[in-house]
Amino acid sequence: MAAVTLKNISKTYDNGKIRAVNDVSFEVNPGELFGLIGPDGAGKTSIFRILTTVLLADKGAATVGGLDVVKEYRAIRNKVGYMPGRFSLYQDLTVAENLGFFATIFNTSIKENYNLIKDIYEQIEPFKNRPAGKLSGGMKQKLALCCALIHKPEVLFLDEPTTGVDAVSRKEFWEMLKRLKQQGISILVSTPYMDEASLCDRIALIQNGNIMSLDEPQKIIEGFPARLYAVKSKDMYQLLKDFRSDPAVETCYAFGEYLHITLRGNHNGEGIPDRLAVKHNAEEFEAKTIQPSIEDSFIRLMQEKQNAETTQK
Repeated sequence: MAAVTLKNISKTYDNGKIRAVNDVSFEVNPGELFGLIGPDGAGKTSIFRILTTVLLADKGAATVGGLDVVKEYRAIRNKVGYMPGRFSLYQDLTVAENLGFFATIFNTSIKENYNLIKDIYEQIEPFKNRPAGKLSGGMKQKLALCCALIHKPEVLFLDEPTTGVDAVSRKEFWEMLKRLKQQGISILVSTPYMDEASLCDRIALIQNGNIMSLDEPQKIIEGFPARLYAVKSKDMYQLLKDFRSDPAVETCYAFGEYLHITLRGNHNGEGIPDRLAVKHNAEEFEAKTIQPSIEDSFIRLMQEKQNAETTQK
């Protein structure tokens, strides 16, 4: 039995004018670390709220731990842990008071499930008497995770848990998730950070409420259908304009200090980018073949979808 199942879930707002989730279906396997990857406004939070029984879908069905999110919502709330995107604990309560409060709500105690949160709580224990509102971003994150775990949930929902925290805290957080997974907890995490996708067992790439691809991160990368080049020159803005207007170039977008480009099928081959640079008089030109990333795959899938929609119109 899947830990989480969504079947054709849709959700709209503003009397149907805004479609947040569009016919979404996927499963999270028991003990899996599953990532929902996409930018702000992609529909991630709406999906999380539906699965944690705080929002009703317009269409479709969903289960968590085999329980229906509508008919059996009370039972689900005792089986899941939920960490929303914004810090939502009581700012005036101390670390210890917040943790004790959430343990009491679920008729348990810190001592009873301490082994589950031990590695995390030890990092914030020196601040146990500090009000939660005065913690750093990384410490707030760890406290929120402890509160979400204190009742030993079967499924853990983490909605953009690393947004707004420093790189070190992000790394520590994902290491904690790996250890939690080893304890048999199924984890569904959402993030706008494409580099975090590779830390998941499987991912779903989502944009405008639509799932564009669902697979293991490496398999999505391996499915990139074209040779990818990283190019740069002295005048990057002019290079971007020239390459985007060149019929030999299929895609061209800025990526850090480089442009990432793909070429149309009959133009692929060694040395082609250099010939294009000569054609456009690009100075100090540099080109190299690179391996695509999840972000490259996401951008390509997004462009393909936009092109398909334009063709249909």
